[in-house]
Amino acid sequence: MLIPSTLRARITAVVAIGAATVSVLGASPAQAARTSRHTLSGSKPRWIGRAKDAGTPASASTVRFGLLLAMRDQAGAESQLAALSDPDSASYGEYLTSAQFTAAYAPASADVKAVTSWLTDQGLQVRGTLAGGLYVEVAGTVAQVDKTFGTTVRDYTYDGRTVHANSTDLSLPEGAPAAVKSVVGIDQGSALKEPADTLPPPGDGFRAATPCSSYYGQKTASDLPKGPDGKKETYVSCGYTPKQYQNAYGATAQIKKGLDGSGVTVAVTDAYASPTIVQDVTTYNKKYGLPAFKRGQFSQITPPADGYDYVDECDASGWYGEETLDIEAVHAMAPGAKIVYVGGSDCVGGLDEAWAETIDNHVADIVTNSWGSGTDDIDLLGEEMVEFYSYFSLEAALTGITVDFSSGDDGDGTSGGTDVASKTVSFPSDLPYVTSVGGTSVGIDRNSNRVWEYGWQNAYQSLADNLWGPSAFSSGGGGGTSVLFTQPSYQKGRVPSSISKYWGSTPMRTTPDIAMPGDPNTGFRVGQTQTFPDGVYYDEYRIGGTSLASPLMAGLQAIANQKAHHALGFVNPLYYGELGSSALHDIVAPKKALYEARANYVNSIDPSDGRAYLLRQVDVQTSTIHSTPGYDAETGVGVPGEKFFSAVPSRW
Repeated sequence: MLIPSTLRARITAVVAIGAATVSVLGASPAQAARTSRHTLSGSKPRWIGRAKDAGTPASASTVRFGLLLAMRDQAGAESQLAALSDPDSASYGEYLTSAQFTAAYAPASADVKAVTSWLTDQGLQVRGTLAGGLYVEVAGTVAQVDKTFGTTVRDYTYDGRTVHANSTDLSLPEGAPAAVKSVVGIDQGSALKEPADTLPPPGDGFRAATPCSSYYGQKTASDLPKGPDGKKETYVSCGYTPKQYQNAYGATAQIKKGLDGSGVTVAVTDAYASPTIVQDVTTYNKKYGLPAFKRGQFSQITPPADGYDYVDECDASGWYGEETLDIEAVHAMAPGAKIVYVGGSDCVGGLDEAWAETIDNHVADIVTNSWGSGTDDIDLLGEEMVEFYSYFSLEAALTGITVDFSSGDDGDGTSGGTDVASKTVSFPSDLPYVTSVGGTSVGIDRNSNRVWEYGWQNAYQSLADNLWGPSAFSSGGGGGTSVLFTQPSYQKGRVPSSISKYWGSTPMRTTPDIAMPGDPNTGFRVGQTQTFPDGVYYDEYRIGGTSLASPLMAGLQAIANQKAHHALGFVNPLYYGELGSSALHDIVAPKKALYEARANYVNSIDPSDGRAYLLRQVDVQTSTIHSTPGYDAETGVGVPGEKFFSAVPSRW
């Protein structure tokens, strides 16, 4: 499932692979048709074993899905990427154009034509083909899908929802082109609904409660009991402003030099499209002294007004907040960068396809993605979707696109160490060719300087009868050890074996790679049109999550790209190599417990129904991930430090 960190909207996970390495993606296709029916092993969803069979959907119901075509010479593509992304290589930074990638590694045009012709012969509708030919978008009735792929599509009740999926492994009939690698999306993982005519209005409003602090240490909770450290604690931030984050992470000095991301394009991918985004960002920029978007600086790629699906299941209006946060955060850090918003038609296959099209069409130099599955649980996964994400993340890396993914907001998945059996990381952030962005908690003083920064792992104590109650884990930046991918070369020698070998003797990919602010208590002030009891209008709230960390990082990367006079592209080897040793600030655990007080409005919008108070502890060390010197699974190699921009290579 694809879940924006701000709302947890998508309901199932169909986005990972049970193999240990991306080498599962397959070899070059033969220029031929299959001579017998071929079973796509592993294509039966594992989760249906835990679901209740709810019958067969109407045979005329429409299923939207796609075919992933096999990449030519995938091993060669991976080998070439290793050289292009190695700072010590003579070919470092000499990324391929989209045309060069297509010529070298995409399916042959004859294979693509054979696939589309075959689909048409089956009576299926070809909705479109991505420019590089790796993916063909298809639609057909349930009856057509059953016949073509040798299965029975059935409805299942799972996780409180009725969903549909293939009940058996899919298979390809005799005569099917050999170029077909896998079928993506018949296992929808979400309730099948009719397309909506329009998107819903803005969602219910909420505000950060007062008292709160404009900067760290401004207000003390003198009216509340002392914390466990015997002190009256500071109230949490009201939400840091763009200028505060700019200065704290070194962007202000670069902007004064004319390095504001100009000439660089950042794409934001999410589901749906906020109907008020332009007016909201315009109001926000004016209020916080950010440059207004110039003509052509902000654009959107979205479906037509009647082209959206699963509006209720995905909580479409909840995604408006994710979109708004992402766009405002990127513009806050890189006010000169172009921003392209790419909205999927839903939070299921529509977002998958929108993300892939963003890469295949080379829409941007940097793509920030504040959503993910929340898991890499093999029983909830399908190999075809990870093949899909692996292909397109490899294409992105080879063509010089930086792809950032939020690492998640549930820490290691164990609820603070109370359920170790549930330990997990969030796919797609553990793909080897993307940058997994974790979260920190940060204190910014009255001069907009960082005075402390730790990993984001929060625990809260509630106030009752003027006493602080027991402490309970709440949320934290995602991190840990993947069960899907072996350790990539750039992590060798940097990640302790106690982390990389958590699951056994084979070193595995770990997340995150790098971190930026994610703690909601030290979060960002966002401006958005919302629905309140007295009307629908623009207002502001404080929000965090690695949904914030990823676009903040993308903004800094845009400035770094401008300074380098070249797209930095696949940046992970840089972060683990020469840049990491000189320009990243290592995050370690607090030497002594750090607490802050927080007020919440009971009704989420004003004090008319009273306030509830919490005492939060910063970076609790109760789970399986800890802040330690060097690489750790809370904050990766660290956060951008004072020399982040000066250390950016510009030698090509």
